[in-house]
Amino acid sequence: MDNREEVREFLTSRRAKISPEQAGLPAGSRRRVPGLRRSEVAALADVSVEYYAKLERGNLAGASPAVLEAVARALKLDDAERAHLLNLAQAADGSDALTRPRRRTSRSWTPHRSLQWTLDAITAGPAFVRNGRMDVLAANPLFEAFYSDLYANGGNQRNLARFTFLDPAARRFYPDWDVFADITVAIVRTEAGRNPHDKDLHDLVGELSTRSDEFRTRWGAHNVRLHSTGTKHFHHHTIGDLTLAFEGLDMTAEPGLTLTIYTAEPGSASEGGLRLLASWAATPQTHTAHPGE
Repeated sequence: MDNREEVREFLTSRRAKISPEQAGLPAGSRRRVPGLRRSEVAALADVSVEYYAKLERGNLAGASPAVLEAVARALKLDDAERAHLLNLAQAADGSDALTRPRRRTSRSWTPHRSLQWTLDAITAGPAFVRNGRMDVLAANPLFEAFYSDLYANGGNQRNLARFTFLDPAARRFYPDWDVFADITVAIVRTEAGRNPHDKDLHDLVGELSTRSDEFRTRWGAHNVRLHSTGTKHFHHHTIGDLTLAFEGLDMTAEPGLTLTIYTAEPGSASEGGLRLLASWAATPQTHTAHPGE
């Protein structure tokens, strides 16, 4: 798959974000576009203007790791952006076909019993497994109760990106909706760089770009991120406001999948809210296990 357009837009967008002052260069005058000129990036990366122009036209095939690292330094890429550039280069020269792990799809993968047992054993916080397309592939009962809006609308297809941009309930569930929207698009964009041959991913991006102006605008920004830890704010329709920390763990046995666990600060109101929600979530299980009651 030809990724030259993706490469071109990514490098151009990163160059536009760096001011001459940030790069230690004089601002000068008569700048027609924001950010650095191609010639300035080339000088900072110690490559010829012609060679950098070739890279920015989308031709990363054959670029050495040293050159890619020099370009990353010149553009002041963060860790996620640097990894994205390397993924784009691998896809450009075809080396990713040999090195990339098989990445699972929601239609062909079901959790091993031991994984579901592990998720079910996590009772103090919502826990789930997702892929890079933001499909929820497995979850514990507390996550299903916590994200009840996700499951209530069949149009979401248990996909967090669809939920965020196409389900009105997301605006209530996420008080900081813009933050969640930015994170969601950055995760999907990162996955597109890692796994450019995923047809389901392309279909999802096409669907969301067509149906959501806010997704399409964010997609065009080419932002990526490593999303492994942090704190988020939620508003559950039954429990109310919750502030939860999260940890995302890559699953070594299942490349491309991430296990995420939400927890609340001990002794906080949010911890009390999760306990109440866990009690509520366990009630249907109790009746299912003892139908004669």
